[in-house]
Amino acid sequence: MKIALASPPICPDRTQRLKWLDRLAEGAKTSGAVVVCFPESYLPGYPGMGYPTSDRTPRALERAVAEAQGIAARHGIAIILPMDWYIGDEVYNVAQVIGADGRVMGYQAKVQLDPSEDEWWTPGDTRQLFEVGGLTFGIAICHEGFRYPETVRWAARRGAKVVFHPHFSGGNTAGVTLREWGHKDNPYYEKAMQMRALENTIYFASVNYATTFQESGSAIIAPDGTCLVHQRYGEPGITLCDIHPEKATGFLAKRFKPIDDPLN
Repeated sequence: MKIALASPPICPDRTQRLKWLDRLAEGAKTSGAVVVCFPESYLPGYPGMGYPTSDRTPRALERAVAEAQGIAARHGIAIILPMDWYIGDEVYNVAQVIGADGRVMGYQAKVQLDPSEDEWWTPGDTRQLFEVGGLTFGIAICHEGFRYPETVRWAARRGAKVVFHPHFSGGNTAGVTLREWGHKDNPYYEKAMQMRALENTIYFASVNYATTFQESGSAIIAPDGTCLVHQRYGEPGITLCDIHPEKATGFLAKRFKPIDDPLN
């Protein structure tokens, strides 16, 4: 079974974002993937990416989902689409799951917000699993997968074979220039990706934008913590990998023994 991660550039223009969505989804399908995941807040874009506020209205976001549904159905591939989403008057950071038939299967809202995000989004309060083509998976969004490992363990203990991890770190204006994925001097993010896989005995698929100063690279990690494949820094494109769900046993996650603690 093949899965894909899509690393687009930062595009303030809505039309360009949708073109990249179409292009990378098509490329993933052509390469044989059953599902492709995009980075955090792909629509309308992460705050500070320069998109117009009109792209963040409920109507604009509903229209964007409809267009993404058309792309998924046209190419016959499931899409994990991170975006803003309104529930009532509140805005949430979510990842919509769209099936290969274009049907919206549900979404995972970001539960653990970074303190800097409190002014932008309302935190979610539930977690769920999804199934596409016989593959059971969970979703942990950015800060969750890096600093709240229990969000990944929740999915692993309930049968997820892979946890997709849309995130955004770095940018185009200033920052570090990374040369080697997983190098000891890199920011901790890539090491956290490996730990989320290893400590749960599942696949971990983490996807970032392609930017000039990335702090982490898109990568698919095996259940033993090995980086199977990663995208080159600053290079838009697709990260593809054949995975073997039977190897994602969840063995270490299932050995976790909760204690009788009201805070657990």
